[in-house]
Amino acid sequence: MVSVTLLPAATRFLVRGDSAAAATIGQAFGVPLPRQACRSTEGGRRAALWLGPDEWLLLAAEGEDALMGDIEGALDGVPASLVDISERQVAIDVDGPEAAEAINAFNALDLEVDAFPVGMCTRTLFGKAEIVLWRTAPDRFRIEVWRSFAPYVLGCLAEATREYRVSSPIGDLCIT
Repeated sequence: MVSVTLLPAATRFLVRGDSAAAATIGQAFGVPLPRQACRSTEGGRRAALWLGPDEWLLLAAEGEDALMGDIEGALDGVPASLVDISERQVAIDVDGPEAAEAINAFNALDLEVDAFPVGMCTRTLFGKAEIVLWRTAPDRFRIEVWRSFAPYVLGCLAEATREYRVSSPIGDLCIT
């Protein structure tokens, strides 16, 4: 069984900076930015995903746009880049015992839980689309994808889950 669900809108920031900026941003965001490659940190309804040595994706509930001002205020002269990408991306939840197999139909990463544990995240390709893949539970993944590529990714997931019982029909999902 695999369930594919389009997740609610979220507040998203892409941040870049050195270790001083990372510490400052993490404190202002309320979640420390992970320093270990391909890992995430969470606190409440917020998460920070490591995308590169000086790059993180910050996720928060929709409507937390004031966070940008809080983070900018905390930086106060600390060199960093902070970009609101809330409207650029959408999130897709892939859940169920065969979730890793469904994702592997269009992605070559080893998604065994010992190789790609809970909390691990990475920027990768899903078919021909760049995504951020994040394992949020042993049988659950979150895919962050540019809004314009979401129909393609959902189509690939529809194909990949055809042999499984899908709890919510992917064809009914709409990207706006």
